[in-house]
Amino acid sequence: MSKIRELLFYKDYFREFYGNQRPKVQKKILWTLKVIEDHDRVPEIYFKHMEGTNGLYEIRVQSGSDIFRIFCFFDINSLVVVGNGFQKKTQKTPSNEIEKALRIKNEYYEEKKKFNKP
Repeated sequence: MSKIRELLFYKDYFREFYGNQRPKVQKKILWTLKVIEDHDRVPEIYFKHMEGTNGLYEIRVQSGSDIFRIFCFFDINSLVVVGNGFQKKTQKTPSNEIEKALRIKNEYYEEKKKFNKP
């Protein structure tokens, strides 16, 4: 089965988050990422656009009663750029986590602009 989307793990944001998780949670995260890569229509329970943001998405992972979110965004075509993650402990996503994700997104595009100058 060929991939529908390609994941790009930008800098160490995701790796740091992932490395701090229990093995059971890591396994669920990898499973969820595979769903996003391989399925044309990803159920909203795993992948959802963040309301009120300019193109920010959240990868949604649940392991038992623990809930985790990993922010990402699309670049050209089907490239999904994966940024920071956190454990969700409240109903509402903390604004500092969204702000961090938006900073990472801006950083990515600024860097990309520098490398793509003629």
